[in-house]
Amino acid sequence: MEDVVTALHNTLGKKGMSDGDIRKLAEYLMSFFGYTDEVIDNRLTSEDRDVFYMLEEEGFLTTTQEEVHLKKGKLWRIHYWILKKDQILRLSRRQEVVPQKRDDSSAVYDEISDEQWSGRK
Repeated sequence: MEDVVTALHNTLGKKGMSDGDIRKLAEYLMSFFGYTDEVIDNRLTSEDRDVFYMLEEEGFLTTTQEEVHLKKGKLWRIHYWILKKDQILRLSRRQEVVPQKRDDSSAVYDEISDEQWSGRK
């Protein structure tokens, strides 16, 4: 659970989601999965599915489908949502990258103000 909270903080928290909302979202997500890796799509409401699509865009979930042939000759597709545990662990352990100061000679140009550059016409 803490890995999910940390991973959400490292992704959605950087986009402005509050810590309280992140914790609620983590609890919401884990209420579907519990101790399993996949959830059948039929269990979801349209609102749940919207949240799952958003989490898929952030790399927390993926989908798969299974095709079953029924006795009447029809094809039945079953859609599943899969929790990407490896990606969640990777996101939870990601450290914030601090840009290092450049050590090359072109760094001198960063110190020149816009006024000085505009005067060079």
